[in-house]
Amino acid sequence: MRINRAELQTVCGVTSKLPVNELPEFAFAGRSNVGKSSLINALVNRKALARTSQQPGKTQTINFFLLNEAFYFVDLPGYGYAKVTKELVAKWGKMIERYLTTSRQLRCIFLLVDIRHEPSDNDKAMYAWVVNRGLKPVVIATKQDKIKRSQLGKQLALIRHALGMGNDDLLLPCSSESKQGIAEIWAVMEKHLGVGTASEETKTAAAEENSAAADIKATEDEAR
Repeated sequence: MRINRAELQTVCGVTSKLPVNELPEFAFAGRSNVGKSSLINALVNRKALARTSQQPGKTQTINFFLLNEAFYFVDLPGYGYAKVTKELVAKWGKMIERYLTTSRQLRCIFLLVDIRHEPSDNDKAMYAWVVNRGLKPVVIATKQDKIKRSQLGKQLALIRHALGMGNDDLLLPCSSESKQGIAEIWAVMEKHLGVGTASEETKTAAAEENSAAADIKATEDEAR
């Protein structure tokens, strides 16, 4: 999808009242330093719509970006950053919870994890929390350019297994640097907006993941 207009419209802190929007919203959640801001910039083809930082935990607000005057990207605060107080972490958690439980226009929540590593305890808790509240998160495995092509299927299977995802739950690899997977993420959003279909690249990645998952299951069965 071509983004002709993009602007940061609303910024909400821990005590702010959340906006009541009339347009569809797509939320992005993930651990600090997982690449949320970089992904948002890659999706809209801008260098600095969402501010990136070398310092994890920089996003401490809920940021609403209005795109093409038709829908919103909602950038949620990063979680799991150790160098902040427990009190502040709790406030961020309540802020995220408040948004996810009150938004009337939320169409999809994207949960970002680092493709190079097994999901953290915070990732697992976030995924379980979202699922238990009846939402269907799409998991995005970021930093695909940091692994070899031959590792893709194995890492995707590892993430799916660690999060307890079902076979039909959507898991998409991507890279903000190489733009791999950007079209596939847009395809998900376009479907919610009433247009678009899955690409052949998505189907290929899914097939490789399924093959790797079968190998992992076979290894586990042999260990028993």
